[in-house]
Amino acid sequence: MGKVGSSVLEVAGREVVITNPDKTFFPQAGYTKLDLARYYAAVAEGALRGIAGRPIVLKRYVDGAEGEPFFQKRAPEARPDWVETVELRFPSGRTAREIVVRDAAQLLWIVNLGCIDLNPHPVRADDLEHPDELRVDLDPGPGVSWDDVRRVTLLVHAVLGEHGLTGWPKTSGSRGMHVNVRIERRWSFEAVRRAALALAREVERRAPEHASSKWWKEERRGVFLDYNQNAKDRTVASAWSVRPTPDARVSMPLDWDEVAGCDPAAFTLVTAPARFAERGDVSAGIDAAAGSLDSLLELSAAQEAAGLPDAPWPPHYKKQRGEGPRVAPSRRQASGGDHERRRRSAQTLVTVAKAAYKAEALAGLERWKARHPEAAGRLQVDDVLVDSMRGRSSTWTRVRVNLRHVPEAQRPPAEAPDPDYDPWRGRG
Repeated sequence: MGKVGSSVLEVAGREVVITNPDKTFFPQAGYTKLDLARYYAAVAEGALRGIAGRPIVLKRYVDGAEGEPFFQKRAPEARPDWVETVELRFPSGRTAREIVVRDAAQLLWIVNLGCIDLNPHPVRADDLEHPDELRVDLDPGPGVSWDDVRRVTLLVHAVLGEHGLTGWPKTSGSRGMHVNVRIERRWSFEAVRRAALALAREVERRAPEHASSKWWKEERRGVFLDYNQNAKDRTVASAWSVRPTPDARVSMPLDWDEVAGCDPAAFTLVTAPARFAERGDVSAGIDAAAGSLDSLLELSAAQEAAGLPDAPWPPHYKKQRGEGPRVAPSRRQASGGDHERRRRSAQTLVTVAKAAYKAEALAGLERWKARHPEAAGRLQVDDVLVDSMRGRSSTWTRVRVNLRHVPEAQRPPAEAPDPDYDPWRGRG
């Protein structure tokens, strides 16, 4: 018997209570918290393949998909004795005891906490220092077509194959694609990241108009291959995860022959269970396909010998030996024509707001438009970039505008973002 205002789902030999089951989690589509829990119960075998035995960050949407999520690394003190945990040590030196999910009951328990998508670390609980997965995150820039995303994904497939590795593609559930690569547990996080950077640079070399390995957005073109998703303490939504989109899209595993023609909108909380029932999990063989990074690391060494330094790390990581500058190119000291080119680039892409909450950032955008009505009137839809950024324990929002359609003489002068939130302020 469930609690008042709750439902009970029987999975993995346990009864899991879903509190507030009728709470709307996806307002535009009308899906409830119970709909979300039933989805994960239906596809549990597939979802567990991406998270089982791994520490997992709880990204909790207690107000549903349109609310502000927060990241909870530490396992709740009040938890059943059948929920496992493991202690992780982070680059900051801090530690946290995180949840480890192994069965469908534990999965539904974290869903009841408000987890919409699943964000596991690329390691297993029995060896926290040696990843068993290299993750390729293909992130399209503004205006980049879905055709380009698919084209670059297929190029990733080719490059991985040349280096003896098998990639397992999936839609991100948003605008991009992911490719997961199972690897032998022989390398450190730093080595896995170096291999991912070498892969990104090789894809960029072959398709410079469509792919980029550049960390700074002002330098990118086309689809960014985010090598830093392989740094320690980074997580990516796993396969079969529901994403916090209006239509509740799913990060769907695909066969490689599906990539060229796939439509990410076809996979949702409603349609994915039918696909699972009919076809099962197309990435079912991933655990049997662990490969070696030796060849990619040889490529990395060749790139370094050719003069390519380590690329920038995320801002809250310690400066690494051999790492390139962490200052955006437009802010670096330069002279002559190069300085002028970078000055123009800086004027083109302007950060107008950084805020802890999306509503505050969008209000800042409106204030910027009110101050600069002529420039605002020339902006096109894809000239406004609203990015959800990951902070220490929650997401924050950055709003930028691209002034490419504003004549240079009419571009507003540089000014501090309003508001100007810094998620790392005060960090020791």
